[in-house]
Amino acid sequence: MTEKIRVVPNGGLEAAPPTAGMTRSTAFASETLWMGEVHTEPEAISGWHHHGEYTTYGYVVAGGIRFEFGPGGRESVEARPGDFFVVPPGTVHREGNPGSDEQILVGVRIGQGPTVINVDGPDPA
Repeated sequence: MTEKIRVVPNGGLEAAPPTAGMTRSTAFASETLWMGEVHTEPEAISGWHHHGEYTTYGYVVAGGIRFEFGPGGRESVEARPGDFFVVPPGTVHREGNPGSDEQILVGVRIGQGPTVINVDGPDPA
């Protein structure tokens, strides 16, 4: 018998590892996959973190997102509703919501180990 299709109803997500400035919720998780939702309040900026050995794929549902990364955090990219993004494994970054609307992202992580590792910041060089 094959496995049954599972549904996580609206409001049925579970708390996920936190990073200052953002709220993560898990829909599905296994040893090699995490899928869930991320909310960031308007004009908030998360703490610095990376996702270990996971590659993170995301979709912006609402609001906007600004990623800061690279040496000293001096590089950045932005995404708007309808945009997709990818964060490579081990990339130290922080996420900001530059707009006046709540940011809502749907993300999928594929890899292994801890899904979130909070750090003080990127290397300065």
